[in-house]
Amino acid sequence: MKASDLFVKCLEEEGIEYIFGVPGEENADFMISLEKSEKIKFILTRHEQGAAFMAEIYGRLTGNAAGCLGTLGPGATNLITGVADSNMDHAPMLALTGQGSSQRLHKESHQIMDVVKMFEPVTKWATTVLHQDNIPEIIRKAVRLARSEKPGAVHIELPEDIAKLPTTTEPMEPYRFRRSVADDKIVNQAFELLKKAKNPIILAGNGCIRRRASKQLRLFCEKTGIGVINTFMAKGCVDMDADYCLYTVGLQARDVVACTLENADVVITLGYDMVEYHPRLWNKNRRRQIIHADFLPAEIDADYHPKTELIGDLAHTLWMLNQRVDANGGLTFDRDEQKATRLSMQQEIAMHKDDDTEGCIRPQKVLWDCRQVMGPHDILLSDVGAHKMWIARHYQCHEPNTCLIPNGFCSMGFALPGAISAALIHPEKRILSISGDAGYLMNVQEMETAKRLKVNIVTMIWEDHEYGLIAWKQQNEFGKHTDLSFGNPDWLKLAESFGWSGHRVENSRDLIDTLEKAFAEEGPSLIVVPIDYRENLLLTERLGNICCPI
Repeated sequence: MKASDLFVKCLEEEGIEYIFGVPGEENADFMISLEKSEKIKFILTRHEQGAAFMAEIYGRLTGNAAGCLGTLGPGATNLITGVADSNMDHAPMLALTGQGSSQRLHKESHQIMDVVKMFEPVTKWATTVLHQDNIPEIIRKAVRLARSEKPGAVHIELPEDIAKLPTTTEPMEPYRFRRSVADDKIVNQAFELLKKAKNPIILAGNGCIRRRASKQLRLFCEKTGIGVINTFMAKGCVDMDADYCLYTVGLQARDVVACTLENADVVITLGYDMVEYHPRLWNKNRRRQIIHADFLPAEIDADYHPKTELIGDLAHTLWMLNQRVDANGGLTFDRDEQKATRLSMQQEIAMHKDDDTEGCIRPQKVLWDCRQVMGPHDILLSDVGAHKMWIARHYQCHEPNTCLIPNGFCSMGFALPGAISAALIHPEKRILSISGDAGYLMNVQEMETAKRLKVNIVTMIWEDHEYGLIAWKQQNEFGKHTDLSFGNPDWLKLAESFGWSGHRVENSRDLIDTLEKAFAEEGPSLIVVPIDYRENLLLTERLGNICCPI
C-alpha cells in the first residue's frame, strides 16, 4: 500500500471518527485514501480555524481525539489559533497538515515555511513524516500524547512526496495504560491536614469535568459538606442544585464567592489549571495551606506553593480520600459561611429574572431564560467577549461538559463551529451557542457548513455594535475607551441567505418562547438579542463594593 493509505489505516486503528478541514493540493493523496475509509468521516469546513474548533469540541466532549486538516502554508497558519485553543484548554486533537515535496523544503519555494516549528509552541508534540515506514509509530505516539493527561493537541505533517511512496509496515495496535495513582503516605498527610482545618474549601478546575472525577468529587462533598467553587471550565463538576455548590470564580475582580476563598484556611485544588484563575487573585500573601491534587505536579508560582501534592489519577485520589473519610467516621466543619455565600449568589443570579424590558435586554435575564429552556444534559457554548463573563457568572450547570467556555487561549470565533461539532456528537441534545456580534462574524462562513450538515443548533448573538469586553476593561482602567464600534449586517437576511431560520427578540418577555420555537425548527436557527451592556459597569461597581455575607 502507499503511505497515505497506511496513514488512514493507522488513524482507523486508533478509533478516530472525524476529521474536519479544508484539503489542498499537497494532501490530495491523503484525501483520496481517506475517501475509501468506512470508519472515518471527513467534514468539509469553510475555514481551517472552524475545523480546529470543531475538533477541539469533539475532544472536550468525548475525551478522544479528532483530526483537523489543512494544507501547507496558509492552510496551516489558518489552523493554528484553534489548535492553540485546544492545547491550552486540554482537549485532545490531531492537527494534520500537508507539506511540499521534501526535495524542496531546504530552499525558497512556493508556500514553503517551517510548519512544524510554528506548531511546536502550541502543541504537546509536532513532527513531520520523514520516512513512510515510520507512520505507525508516529500516529501511535501522537494519539497517546494527545489523550494522556493533561490532554492536548499534537501536530503531524505529511509531505506530498512521502504520501505517495510504497510501504510494507502495518498499523500498531493501541494498548491503553492505567494512570499512576497518588501515594498512600502522601494521601494520609493530606487527610491529616484536612482534619485540622476549620474552613476548608475546594477549588475545582478543568480536570474535574472528567466523568469519573466528577462522580468521586460529588461523593466526597456529600460525605464532608465541603463547598466547591469551580472555575469557568469546571462548570457542572458538581450539581448546581447541591448545597455544597458555591458556583463559579474567575472574573478578574473580587466577587461574592471570593469571600469564601479568602476566609478558607485550607484550599483543596482539584484538577486546577493556573491559566484559568491565577492564584495571585486568591492567595497573594500565601496565607492558605494548599492541597494540590492533579494528574501532574503543581506549576511553580510564588503565590501557589503547596506543601502537599497528590499526583496521579484525580478520580482515584478522590476515591482514596473518600475511603479515609469513611474510616474516620466523617468530617465536621462550620457551614454557615458557605450557606451565606450560596444564598447571596442565588440572589445575584435571580436578580432580573422577572424583567419585562423593551429594546435592550439585560444579560442576567437572557441567561436566566436560557437556563429554564436548556435541560440538565443540554449543551451551551460560549464565545469570547463580554457575554462570556456573564455566562461564567450566571449560567450554572447540573452536569460536566454542558457549558463549554474557552478560557486558556480564549479565542473569539469558537462558539459557532463548536456548536456544529457538539450537534454531530450529541444530535439528541439541545445545542445553544452564545456569541457577541464581533465573535460571530469571525467564523460566520460556517453557517453554510451547519446548513449542509443539517445540524439542529441554535446560535444566539448578543448585539451591541462594538468590542464590548475591550470597552468594559478600558473603561474600568482609564475611565474611557477607544473607538471600538462597528456596523453589522441585517442578521435575519444573513440567516435567510444561508438557509437558516432567523429571529430577533426585542422584548425580554418573548425570549423563552423564541428559544422554544427555534429549538423546534428543523435545521440551524439564529436568534439576535440587542443586549443591555450598561450592566457591565454596574456589575463592576457592585463587585467593587462587595461585603462578605458573613
